[in-house]
Amino acid sequence: MMGEMTCATGRRYRMSTTYTRRNFLKTAALSIAAMGLPGICKGQKSGKLPNFVIIFLDDSGWADFKPFGAPSYQTPNVEQLAKDGCRFNNFYVPQAVCSASRAALLSGCYPCRTKVFGAHPPRARGLDPGYATIGQVLKARGYTTAVFGKWHIGDQPDTRPPARGFDESCGLMYSNDMWEFHPEDPKYWGKYPLQFWDNGKVTIERVTKEHQPMLTTWYTKHAVDFINRNKEKPFFLYVPHSMPHVPLFCSEKFKDKSGAGLYGDVMMEIDWSVGKIMEALKANGVEDDTLVLFSSDNGPWISYGNHAGKTPFREAKGTSFDGGTRSACIIKYPRLIKAGTVSKNTFCSIDILPTLAYLAGASPPANPIDGKNVWDLIVAVPGARNPHEYYPFSTGKTFEGVISSDGRWKLHLPHTYRTLVEAGRDGMPGKYTQREIELSLFDMENDPYETTNVLDKYPQVAERLKRYAEQHRQKFYMDDKARFSMLDSRP
Repeated sequence: MMGEMTCATGRRYRMSTTYTRRNFLKTAALSIAAMGLPGICKGQKSGKLPNFVIIFLDDSGWADFKPFGAPSYQTPNVEQLAKDGCRFNNFYVPQAVCSASRAALLSGCYPCRTKVFGAHPPRARGLDPGYATIGQVLKARGYTTAVFGKWHIGDQPDTRPPARGFDESCGLMYSNDMWEFHPEDPKYWGKYPLQFWDNGKVTIERVTKEHQPMLTTWYTKHAVDFINRNKEKPFFLYVPHSMPHVPLFCSEKFKDKSGAGLYGDVMMEIDWSVGKIMEALKANGVEDDTLVLFSSDNGPWISYGNHAGKTPFREAKGTSFDGGTRSACIIKYPRLIKAGTVSKNTFCSIDILPTLAYLAGASPPANPIDGKNVWDLIVAVPGARNPHEYYPFSTGKTFEGVISSDGRWKLHLPHTYRTLVEAGRDGMPGKYTQREIELSLFDMENDPYETTNVLDKYPQVAERLKRYAEQHRQKFYMDDKARFSMLDSRP
């Protein structure tokens, strides 16, 4: 339920019923102060730059943690993170697959701009060095930077972390199933050894089933050590976990502890990792000065059945439905984000780079980007509007739809998508079939599960989103005109 309030300038703001007059005045005062005091606006205190921590899971379902769903295993640290920060229910990624999603997060660009589509195999070039990463943007501002976890946006010398703005790094260069024990194609993936890298050097030539259980622990220990050593200077820490992407492994300390099978054990260990990182921030006295973002690269890989996460939304990883592109998101920043809040504001992973750059007072990349600063949306400034008109979604090289920037309306262009017909079990994948969706409009406020096409009911809305889709096509897909002939069809 929304109401309106008028500020001293005469501008009218829409307000949630949970947004009190006191909150409004407090936020307005902060905004006015920020106009004359850039340090406050940019999250600084006494000249101190904010730290940034991004914890990015792999294939986690939207409902895998208790702030968003009701899993049978315990996730106390993620729950606490939500209590201390803000839970964002409408956070999206532009493509629900590993490499494309990670490149979008780090570069602030859509996959159609960077040409990073899908999941890149070993020896792939990945994200072109012409596109700056968050690491490079913040490093130029004086930040110490680190990434510990799954990289998957290029394993050539000029696309590895040390060349992309990260002072420290360790982890896998691509997905942990791209190895000789792949359940469907071990001979193909066995041609490429799954290596563990540490600061630009291979320290484990052949990752085995003995190493996989330690990945989450290793990433966490590196993250904690990094925080301990860098508490006196601004830092950016990126922890892209390899889990819960299959194959699932957890350390002995969590084996059989969840009571919910291996997937529950894995998620409990990831929750432990979140707790250790938060403990390190607090112990080093930088908790209040650190923005922590927790999310996932896409929805669950439901083909793997009991080795996959859960989502309440339609379809899952590898599709443009919300089950694939809507990711659970929590942001904690004690100085400027009210604890225990829930936001319905819509934004996308491409917006993280320009938003963090704004908070750090950093120069934006020299290359064009698609993301925009959405800080006002994140802190719920009254009357704040998303600076985008729409967000596009794609699968591979196929442009499949757009959502209005307020999250209300989603238009699917006619396309073929995969849907599960038989789930796998215990590490073996199931079976998909291909289906087609016609030009479809969904009212995401009243139908978040994308069940009822309201194209005929709201023709003007459909026409507006079709124009956005055409604009996007004209900008990025002019070499594939035939696929979009449907835009000339009836609304």
